[in-house]
Amino acid sequence: MNLNKVFIIGRLTADPQLRTTPSGTEVATFGVATNRNWTDKNGEKKESAEFHNIVVWGKQASIVNQFLNKGSMIFIEGRLQTRTWEGKDGQTRRTTEIVAERVQFGPRPYGSSAKASGDRPITSEEPVRKEDMPVIDIEGEGEIKPEDLPF
Repeated sequence: MNLNKVFIIGRLTADPQLRTTPSGTEVATFGVATNRNWTDKNGEKKESAEFHNIVVWGKQASIVNQFLNKGSMIFIEGRLQTRTWEGKDGQTRRTTEIVAERVQFGPRPYGSSAKASGDRPITSEEPVRKEDMPVIDIEGEGEIKPEDLPF
C-alpha cells in the first residue's frame, strides 16, 4: 500500500496568486511557512522554519484568493507532487509542491477583515462588531445541575 498525504498548519508568506487555465479552471498558488521548536542537548531553545509551495485548484482556489492574505493562518491537507519543466535557458527545472485537497482557514487576528470586504482592512478608529454574550445569573439559585447547562 502507498500513501502520499501531507498535513501542515502555517502562515501565508505572500498573498495568493490566482490564475485561470485555458480550460477555465482557477488555480491559486502561494507559499506557507511552518516552524519547529526544540531544545538542543545543551538546553538551548532552537527554532527553524520550512517554506512550502502550495497549489489549490477549482472553487477552493477562488475562496483562498478571496479571503486569505499574507500572514493568514491556514490548515492544508493534500499530497506532494514534483513537476519538471525546461526553463527558457534550456535547463531542466524541478519543484516539489503540495497540491491542496482540503483547506481550512485559521483564526483571524482581532480587528482584521477579509479581503472580500472591499479589500479594505478595519482600522483602529472603526468599531468592531461583537456578538452579544448571554448573561447567566446564578446567584441565589443554589446548586448548578448538569441538566441546567445550555450546552
